Amino acid sequence: MSKIKCIITYDGTNFCGFQIQPKMRTVQGEIEKALEKIHKGEKVRIQASGRTDTGVHAMGQTIHFETNLTMLDESWKRALNTLLPDDLYIISSEAVSDDFHARYDVLEKEYHYFVHNTVEPDIFKRNYVFHYPYPLDIEAMKEACSYLEGTHDFTTFSSAKATVKGEKVRTLFEVTCHKKDEQIEFTFRGSGFLYNMVRIIVGTLLAVGQGRKKPTDIKTMLEAKQRKLAGKTAPPQGLYLWKVNYK
Repeated sequence: MSKIKCIITYDGTNFCGFQIQPKMRTVQGEIEKALEKIHKGEKVRIQASGRTDTGVHAMGQTIHFETNLTMLDESWKRALNTLLPDDLYIISSEAVSDDFHARYDVLEKEYHYFVHNTVEPDIFKRNYVFHYPYPLDIEAMKEACSYLEGTHDFTTFSSAKATVKGEKVRTLFEVTCHKKDEQIEFTFRGSGFLYNMVRIIVGTLLAVGQGRKKPTDIKTMLEAKQRKLAGKTAPPQGLYLWKVNYK
């Protein structure tokens, strides 16, 4: 058996998330269906760096799978892309050591979130950005970002539906906010993320930008560990899993 690592990209608009679900179109389901054809009916299970929700996109998701077939590294990329739909693409494929794991060996992940900050919506961007028509104080949002960096308990910024057990301490190495013309780009780089964590943080930062919360409120929210203190969960279409770095 050999282990193959792939970096993949996908448009999450028409997927019911990454994780396989019965009778639902998912990223995992499409890849495993293609692998089953390549393996002549044998089922092959993939492992991913993490799961993305319905409507969330990926520029650099990482997966691995085990196979008893022998192919050149890049041949896996060509074979899979021949069978995959147009909204899912294998960027690269390579053989890795037996002890590699796409999920457990993650060193850090990077997410980007895009907001279209203009009065009128752009209907051609509706599946790829969050249209937010209200004036925003970018400097206040940048200050709020700085309080999120470092190691904290992010219970306040975790969905009440989260199934994770144990502590909710995570380390964010970078939290930034930049505006260019009508587009705001948030960058989040960290050791790990809780369920809906990025989207809840974005919703909270937008509340800061509107003046409904103060930048220093972030510190109070982190200490309180209460979801109700944070802002609304921003919608999925503005979120992108940008890249995953490994040990």
